[in-house]
Amino acid sequence: MSLAHDLSNGFPTLLKHWRQKRRLSQLDLALASGVSQRHVSFLESGRARPSRTMILQLSETLEVPLRDRNGWLTAAGFAPVFKARPLDDPQMGQVMSAVRMILSAHAPFPALAVDRAWNVVLANPPFEMLAAMMGADVWTRIGGAQRNLMRLFFHPDGLKPFIANWRDIAPLLWLRAQREAETAGGAEMKSVLAELGPLQDAATLWGAESAALMPVLPLEIAKDGMRVSLFTVIATFGTAQDVTADELRIETLFPADAATERLFRGAANG
Repeated sequence: MSLAHDLSNGFPTLLKHWRQKRRLSQLDLALASGVSQRHVSFLESGRARPSRTMILQLSETLEVPLRDRNGWLTAAGFAPVFKARPLDDPQMGQVMSAVRMILSAHAPFPALAVDRAWNVVLANPPFEMLAAMMGADVWTRIGGAQRNLMRLFFHPDGLKPFIANWRDIAPLLWLRAQREAETAGGAEMKSVLAELGPLQDAATLWGAESAALMPVLPLEIAKDGMRVSLFTVIATFGTAQDVTADELRIETLFPADAATERLFRGAANG
């Protein structure tokens, strides 16, 4: 069996897939990674076998998520190098401590940490209060084995009926989830989108009109005479060397108007 045939369904396919996903030519990748264009071409065709160092160099240049870098290594016959520690692993203690500090410090406003499928990992009390506004059984109503932010937002029995600016914000959030699933190689998120897709109105998902006119688009929730307006800031661990840490996203929600700020500050003081 030739080398090209042996690798045709492994590393070469992955390299080409991620290069094209990042919209780079072979020359672009060569210049950015310090590898010759000829060698990039040989790697993609299977005419050359990559070293472990070369795999890590190219995957870093292409900003491949750590989970998928392990897949590159495995496809080329190497052992994975990035661990995926559970959240309760002692070596994840510093990471989780930092997450808890961020969520706590953000009170009295909502904040939460999610994984790459937007499953809720941790949340502060103001976020739990916000979710409870939709009913104490909201997580049960929307189903799923884990508390999932996309399901909370897009399931008909979740937030959707109470979002006043649904036609503006829904297409942007859906597109963001699609892009994250694609650029981060998230099979879990793709599964969530496939589940929720048939429940959506196509006109709603593609109907954003005024969104581009605003620097940030607030999420406006109206229920039982109460109205809250919030916008989100997302943070990640930029130097993570663990798969679990690499996939964590911290979402902090800020009041978009004075009334919302008074509401959350009042709830904290009450």
